[in-house]
Amino acid sequence: MTDLPTLTPEEVRRRRKRSIAIALTLTALVAIFYVLTIAKLGPQVLNRPL
Repeated sequence: MTDLPTLTPEEVRRRRKRSIAIALTLTALVAIFYVLTIAKLGPQVLNRPL
């Protein structure tokens, strides 16, 4: 087995903050793409025959 390096508490905090920042960025991008897609389709997309 390989020995993994141990992280200091400061490194753990920085890693957690970086992970949260990446998650928030990805969530924002998904929301932007969703809103742009709905805007491009227009309001008539809901008035289609079933």
